[in-house]
Amino acid sequence: MSDGAGSPAANLHLRALARRYPDEEAVLGAMTALSLARSLPVETVHVVSDVHGEANKLSHVIRNASGSLRARVGRMFGGERDQAELDELLSIVYYPREALAAALARRPASEHHPLVRGLVAALARLARSLAERRRVRDLSSVVPEPYADVFGELVLRDGGARDELVAALSAPHLAADGGLGLVRTLSRAVRNLAVDELIVAGDLGDRGPRLDAVIALLKEQPRVSIAWGNHDASWLGACLGQRACVATVVRISLRYGRTAQLEEGYGIPLGPVERLARGVYGDDPCERFAPRARDLRDAPLLARMQKAIAIIEQKLVAETSRRNPSFGLQGRELLHRISRDRATVELDGVAHAMLDRHLPTVDPDDPYTLTGAELACIEQLTASFVASPRLWEHMQFVADRGAMALLRDDVAIFHGCVPCDADGALAAVEVLGVPLRGRALLDALSVAVHRAVRAPTTADLDLLYWLWAGPLSPLFGKDKMATFEAYFVADEATHREVKNPYFKLLHDRAFAERVLAEFGLSSGLIVNGHVPVKLDRGELPMKQSGLAITIDGAFSEAYGDKGYTLILDDRGTHLAQHHHFESVEQTVQRGADIVPIITTVREFDRPRRVADTREGRELAAELEVLDELRRAHRDRRAP
Repeated sequence: MSDGAGSPAANLHLRALARRYPDEEAVLGAMTALSLARSLPVETVHVVSDVHGEANKLSHVIRNASGSLRARVGRMFGGERDQAELDELLSIVYYPREALAAALARRPASEHHPLVRGLVAALARLARSLAERRRVRDLSSVVPEPYADVFGELVLRDGGARDELVAALSAPHLAADGGLGLVRTLSRAVRNLAVDELIVAGDLGDRGPRLDAVIALLKEQPRVSIAWGNHDASWLGACLGQRACVATVVRISLRYGRTAQLEEGYGIPLGPVERLARGVYGDDPCERFAPRARDLRDAPLLARMQKAIAIIEQKLVAETSRRNPSFGLQGRELLHRISRDRATVELDGVAHAMLDRHLPTVDPDDPYTLTGAELACIEQLTASFVASPRLWEHMQFVADRGAMALLRDDVAIFHGCVPCDADGALAAVEVLGVPLRGRALLDALSVAVHRAVRAPTTADLDLLYWLWAGPLSPLFGKDKMATFEAYFVADEATHREVKNPYFKLLHDRAFAERVLAEFGLSSGLIVNGHVPVKLDRGELPMKQSGLAITIDGAFSEAYGDKGYTLILDDRGTHLAQHHHFESVEQTVQRGADIVPIITTVREFDRPRRVADTREGRELAAELEVLDELRRAHRDRRAP
């Protein structure tokens, strides 16, 4: 049976459309809107990756639109203002409450109202320049009620008419709060207009100070999408009660001195671990478990807590592995390979000296069974994770806004890799009993993660742990998570985690083209995070194939305090390299900013419109169907 024009299926489709567009005028209105959408510039998308809890730095990168607002303000106002005045304007765009207060404090009271009126006019000009690529109906989404209508008027009016509106609009606000509310609203509108969509390509938390603050910040942005990373999978699993994930999240928080994100951010007390540590490891120096950063608890106690949960984690990983032989985690079952005298551990047939032999909770005859104290600890921790309302709210956001991979125009964005073998053949990975590879694998994993959040089963929850550290996990992309070796084995060769061949093969153009083809792209760009770019060793973000780029630039201070934003806009693709963020105070007081180094990755021959994209082709197909309905209405033969 044909599904072409005139077929029963096509007629059913037209009949459904006719209910929505009951006459020719309604159809023409819809066609006009689609034609307008195709004529617009492609959206400006900013992609960051591997934020790892650095909320303050991420906030500034969002506020300055990865440096693009500084460049725009310079172009627009450079001939009218000196550098100090430009820095002041920018600081007010970034941090209006703090910066406006500082600006007013530097001036006599007689200059306060003129300053605010001038700021409102400048912010309106800036917003107008950013709004040129937006539809009028979309402008109301960038400011809250009740200012939406007024903002539209302010942006659309020009010249003297806008000056009159600025004066009229400023008057009641100057009387009410000195204009702060209006300046804040317009500054936020400018920031929201600068970027259409923010994408985080995985790993929102761990290492850095506060995952909770990162997610709270993202929830405030008008449009956010997430390509999950393996750290996101472990937090999702912990939130849903997967015990190995709970132990992992707690251990990493202790290792990096980040207990505040658990206890203050999510109301998850670490008392159970502290009691276990004091009771079992009270006189153990735990030298191999020294924390990486200071915390409210003293370092020796943090080390003992970390060791206590690390041993629990080893047991629970083995438990997860034994429930799921297909995960390939058997190599992580190591406690039974420790000699009875604790002197050595056998790894790949070689006996290695143990650096820490004090393992009071590991029974050589039954090494993977939790002691009563360990069981009580993990059960209390798990109950706290599952019961935390804020953690649940945050993880729902991460799940709802996330997927294993995202497509934007001709750009495929995913955190880690598409698993493959050394020859570049995509690896078949079993997902809940079904072998899958390539895009089909990523899609199936997205479905499984969303299902786990809606109605978790043990199998789906265990899959979240596998996504964190499984040897063929697309989010992990290494042969093992060498946690045990790093803590207990001196030979650093055993610490090595071998990357999947994917990462090396990305330099090969033919392989990169095959990966793009998995996403339905004949050309374009692959964007990954996960593996930090080691600039000091001569590595570059762009791969030799010219078709792939890695944007994990060590955003977190724990990794290097740099980071990248990949900017997709109508002119091309650009890479912004960031540096250390000082503080809001330094930005307000002396104009400190993250001024990135911008590199053009690719440049379009002409400004790219929606019509030039995959979305544009889909809109063209919709236009054809609507035109058929229009003709049917005109000829009085509407289905």
